Amino acid sequence: MINLTINKTGLEHAIQRARERNIVIPTFAQQKNPTLIPDSVKNELRNIGLWDITPRNLFRITWKNEAVAAGGEFGDINYVELPPELTGVPARIIALVGKWFPTGAHKVGAAFGCLVPRLVTGQFDPTKQKAVWPSTGNYCRGGAYDSTLLACDSIAILPEEMSQERFAWLKTVSGEVIATPGCESNVKEIFDKCHELTRKRGDDIFIFNQFEEFGNYLWHYDITGHAMEEILQQTLGPRDRFAGVISNTGSGGTIACGDYLKQQFPTCKVIASEALQCPTLLVNGFGGHRIEGIGDKHVPWIHNVKNTDMITAIDDEATISLIRLFNEPTGRGYLVKQGVPEALVEHLDLMGISSIANVLAAIKTAKWYELTENDILLTVWTDSMELYQSRLRELHERHGEYTEMDAAAHFHRYILGTTTDAMAELTYPDRKRVHNLKYYTWVEQQGKTYDEIQAQWYQEDYWIKVQEQVEEIDTLITAFNTQVGLI
Repeated sequence: MINLTINKTGLEHAIQRARERNIVIPTFAQQKNPTLIPDSVKNELRNIGLWDITPRNLFRITWKNEAVAAGGEFGDINYVELPPELTGVPARIIALVGKWFPTGAHKVGAAFGCLVPRLVTGQFDPTKQKAVWPSTGNYCRGGAYDSTLLACDSIAILPEEMSQERFAWLKTVSGEVIATPGCESNVKEIFDKCHELTRKRGDDIFIFNQFEEFGNYLWHYDITGHAMEEILQQTLGPRDRFAGVISNTGSGGTIACGDYLKQQFPTCKVIASEALQCPTLLVNGFGGHRIEGIGDKHVPWIHNVKNTDMITAIDDEATISLIRLFNEPTGRGYLVKQGVPEALVEHLDLMGISSIANVLAAIKTAKWYELTENDILLTVWTDSMELYQSRLRELHERHGEYTEMDAAAHFHRYILGTTTDAMAELTYPDRKRVHNLKYYTWVEQQGKTYDEIQAQWYQEDYWIKVQEQVEEIDTLITAFNTQVGLI
C-alpha cells in the first residue's frame, strides 16, 4: 500500500510553499471528471498553453483535454479507432491518445500519482528535499514537470541512448539531469544510480521509483481504467464484446488499468507486451532494444502478474520501420492508396514508438483469438512522434529517401503480415513463473522481503487494499487545498 502517514513538519512546509506559489492540487475525482474542476481554474486555463510551466496545468493531467496546444477546455476522452484497412484484422482496435497531456505523454499522470500522496502527507518536504525520477524516458519528464509545477526541486535519471528531444527538454525543467549507461532495457543501471545518490545525499532526496511506487499503479488503475470504461460505454453495441486491453509492460503502471477493467468485465483479457529483443516475461530473456519508453530485464514490483492473461513480444525493427511508414509523405500516400482513410493517415503521428508496439500487439491478439468485428480491443498511445523527430532524421540519414517500395514492404510485412509467433497464453503456473522473477530484482537487489513477494501472490486483498486508497488520497488532497486557502 501507499504510505499515507502524516509528517506534520513536512506537511506544514508543503502547505506554506503551496500558498506562496499559488498551488492548488486536483483530486483523482477531478482528473477522472473535469466537470468537477472549479470554474475559476477553467477560466485561467483558457489563457495557458498545454505545456506551460504553471501550477494550473496540474488540472490538465487528464485524458479529457481538448486536443489543442493552448487554451483548451475539457471534453470527451481523446481516442482513435483503427479501421481494418490499416490493421488487417476485423476486430475494433481503439487507442487512448496520450499526446494531449502536458509534456505530450501520459506519464505525467503516473508521476502525479507518485508525488502528490507524499506531498499532501508531508512525507516529501519540498523545502528540504529533491524529488528523484528514475526512468527510461517519459516518466522522468513527467516527474520533473510535476515537480516544477508543485514547486519541488527534481533530479531526472534516464539512459544516455534515449532520444535527444527528451534530454533537451528536461534541461529546461529539471534542476539536474543524469544520463546512465545503455538504452531502455538498462534499468538496473538506473537503480544503481539511485543507490549511489542515496549514499551520497541521504535524506536530502526522495526517490520516486516508478517500478515500485504504487502511486503509478493507482493512477492508471483509477484514471486510465475509468477512461477506458467510459470509451466502452460509448462504443459497445448490443452485439459487441470487450475482448481485452493491451499494454507494453514498461513500469507496470499502465497495465494496472486492466485490473479495473477485469472487475467491470470479468471475461476480458489483459495482454502484456514487450520487445522481442528483450523477452523477459516471455522466456526469461534479456538484451537491448529500440522501443523507447519501456524498460526490461526485470518484472516491475507493481505489475499484478496474476491478472495477466497473455504475453506478446514485438520486433523493434517493426516499430522503427513503421514510424517511417506512418510519418514520411511517401508512406502516408501509399496507405491512402491501400484504402486507409486519409483523415486517419493525417493523424498517425499521434503514435510514438511504443504506441506502435501496442498496436502491433493488439493485431497479434486479434489474430490469436480470431476476433471479429464485434470484438473491441483497447490500448494506449502513450506519446506521439513529436518526441522522436530526431529518430526520423537519423533513419533518413542512414537509409536515404523513403520510397513507395519501402512503404509497401513495411506495410505488408509488419502490419498485414503480423503473425502469432512470440506469444504465450498464460496458465496459472506460467503467471507464477513470471511473478517469481520479481525475486531477483526486488528481494535480492532492492530490499523487498520474502513475505512481501509472497503476499503479492497469495494475499487475496493485497491489490484491493491499494485500489481502495483513492478516496483517502482525495480526502488528503482536499484537506491540503483547504489549509493552503487559495480555493
